[in-house]
Amino acid sequence: MGLFQKLRGELIDIIEWVDDSRQTLVWRFPRYQNEIKNGAQLVVRPGQMAIFVNQGRVADVFEPGQYQLTTQNLPILSTLMGWKYGFNSPFKCEVYFCSTRQVTDLKWGTPNPIMLRDPDFGPIRLRAFGTYSLKCADPKILLKELVGTDGVVVTDELETLLRSVIATAFTDLLGKSQLAALDLAKSYQSLSEQLRKDFLARIDDEYGLDCPQLAIVNVSFPEEVEKALDARTSMGVIGDLGRFQQYQLGKSLPDIGKAGGGAGEGMGMGMGFAMAQQMARGMNSTVASGMAPPPPAPLWHVAEAGASHGPLTAAQLEEAIAAGKVRGDTLLWTPGMGDWTPARSVSSFASRFAGPPPLPRS
Repeated sequence: MGLFQKLRGELIDIIEWVDDSRQTLVWRFPRYQNEIKNGAQLVVRPGQMAIFVNQGRVADVFEPGQYQLTTQNLPILSTLMGWKYGFNSPFKCEVYFCSTRQVTDLKWGTPNPIMLRDPDFGPIRLRAFGTYSLKCADPKILLKELVGTDGVVVTDELETLLRSVIATAFTDLLGKSQLAALDLAKSYQSLSEQLRKDFLARIDDEYGLDCPQLAIVNVSFPEEVEKALDARTSMGVIGDLGRFQQYQLGKSLPDIGKAGGGAGEGMGMGMGFAMAQQMARGMNSTVASGMAPPPPAPLWHVAEAGASHGPLTAAQLEEAIAAGKVRGDTLLWTPGMGDWTPARSVSSFASRFAGPPPLPRS
């Protein structure tokens, strides 16, 4: 290889950036020790801008298009280099390409819960997360504030900084909005747009960046608050709490007639609902009167088919006796009794099993 061919191989005649990454914001053309020759071609593709930097000073900026590098196309660089009448020799200069297309699907979130005073819950902690997009708006500011001497700048290097800026703007926005926590969900769209504007106001002049889109995906409560909200929602769905308690208590009572099948099952269910209703009425009347509740009435247990059923109230036993489900020889027990006793021998119910007196003799 001759000397002329060797020197020609060290000169750069095409400057371009074929971007195969969706996350790169700034890329420096790898000139190394090569020099850019007079009349070299500069190719700036759509979604790019090219910036010439000479000895740390930003010179000329090129938008998308194809250019032949001459004195006419490099007015600022010509002034810096002292090319008053054009240049014929190669020159050294750093060339940076900035991506002006959107870098999408970037994530943001609050690193720690945000403390707020809520009108419904009082002091409360909230977390939030969402997405945003980014692109270069002013290459000169971006080069000056964030790039420096780096050869490549990708969004990963800026995400920590930008997430903290969004989190701070979001905290300020919630404090100013004075919205109740339960009303945030219906305001996501308006809050997202306002947050985007607040975030943009902090990064456009500072870092030369633009944020075309920003969305609040979710604002969440602490786990314990979510459980309390679930319980409150369940109570609202239930409606009449007294009737719900009656239903639950009726379901939980054992079916004392289950062993007898058919009618026995009906008696057990009836006793269960009767006991639930009686307990509910007692509780409601006590609360309404403001009086202390009376001592509990004795509860009875019934032995049937070798198993104990209950406890049952005296009124429930009366109903069972009237239905023929509790007979005179059915064993009963209540606290205070020494042993199981036939129903006809229990003073409270003996009269229910006494037959008519003998007829007088004629």
